[in-house]
Amino acid sequence: MTRALTYEHVENFSRARKSRDPKLIEPFLDDHVDWLVTGPVELLQFCGQRSGKIEVLDCLIRQHAAVLSTFRTETDMLLVDGDRAASRGRMIGIQRKTGRVINYNHAQFLRFRDGKIVEYRGIIDTFNAAEQMIGHPIELPDSLRVLGKGNRITI
Repeated sequence: MTRALTYEHVENFSRARKSRDPKLIEPFLDDHVDWLVTGPVELLQFCGQRSGKIEVLDCLIRQHAAVLSTFRTETDMLLVDGDRAASRGRMIGIQRKTGRVINYNHAQFLRFRDGKIVEYRGIIDTFNAAEQMIGHPIELPDSLRVLGKGNRITI
């Protein structure tokens, strides 16, 4: 019998994830969970593809903590429909290496089966996160600068 997905269940996963406690996180993960977070892996080692509960737990506990000593999320939208959930918000954390506050927009898309996550897709504002992680704006060549404020394209 398929377990109905509720807002409460998704929020419980979010709380477990923030705890970084494997005993709290593990019950939410399918043994074969497919986990992907887009982002600059060189700067945010918790980005990238993970397969299976063991890899995901390592990512959420060890790799995430190696980059951000503490973190919290602020969710401004959460949608639950059938076996899927989506959220949008901000990630705010302390960069372990420098002590700088890092914050960026993120979105999450989750698919559950019988109360366990079988697929996770995380999307972050990678350019903003990368600039904050390196500590300065990324200089772009003029050829890559598109439009600034007040400019319009006329067709």
